[in-house]
Amino acid sequence: MKFAQYTAATALCIAAAFAAPIAERQAAITDADILQYALTLEHLENVFYKGAISSMPESDFLAAGFSSAYYNNLKYIAHDEEQHIMLLTSALAAAGATPVAACTYMFPYTDPKSFVTLASILEGVGTSAYLGGAPLIASKTYLGVAGSILVTEALHTSLQRFNLGEIAPANPYGTALGLNPVYTLAAEFIVSCPSTNAALPVMAFPALTATQGIPAAPGITFTFTTTTSMPSTFFVTFVSGLSTTSVDGSMEGGMIVATIPATAMGQTYVFITNTNVTSSIMDSMILNGPAVLEVTPPAPTFDISYM
Repeated sequence: MKFAQYTAATALCIAAAFAAPIAERQAAITDADILQYALTLEHLENVFYKGAISSMPESDFLAAGFSSAYYNNLKYIAHDEEQHIMLLTSALAAAGATPVAACTYMFPYTDPKSFVTLASILEGVGTSAYLGGAPLIASKTYLGVAGSILVTEALHTSLQRFNLGEIAPANPYGTALGLNPVYTLAAEFIVSCPSTNAALPVMAFPALTATQGIPAAPGITFTFTTTTSMPSTFFVTFVSGLSTTSVDGSMEGGMIVATIPATAMGQTYVFITNTNVTSSIMDSMILNGPAVLEVTPPAPTFDISYM
């Protein structure tokens, strides 16, 4: 009860903080849009975790090599996602907006291992979504709350990565993704949404699929497929941490071929672009993607005398 009262009070503060910017930025993406977008992603994660917990008992996870502690952490994550939904829903309602409802989803996991693998990807995308959405937020109060949720999503990501045997801090920096690339990835799991849901200011790019197993490594040649035709000249662009690196792409046997650059570490997003991207990737540059790669980072290096 004490936590619920805190959540409601926080929601009212958020609503008051972004009510004015909504009126002032009619032509642009508003804080209400960002809130609805965040709620859409939180609904997806909420259904994802609760579906797994309700369909696979702890004994299934133990048999797959995961611990009781891990399974207990899954229940905490489910709790977190539900709290995020309650907060965002309350804030939208207090601001006079109708919160979007959960959609119908299809998640392609069949056992605990495939679930945890997908969970790691989804949590990474969720972290990237909050990081990428931060510059679009006008209200400092709402930005602070979004930052608080971002920290929790990053903790979830680290938990999943560690339990898969991956390097949890594989990149020194987080990777930001824009609204449309995140929605492109989320749309893969959305079957349908209520007709009463507010339309989001997002679109999905044509899909890009990695055809090889992961993890990958810098310097190796990787292949991708897509259902759209490629122009005569295109680039394969890797977004990882604060680095955006484009490499020449080519077609071999109907597949897109590119070499993974040294800047790719950990969960990396791959796009087909119409230009050699040298700074931040813009929607106008994207032809396909993103695909998601797990790239093994190099061995850590540091100077023990640098203190």
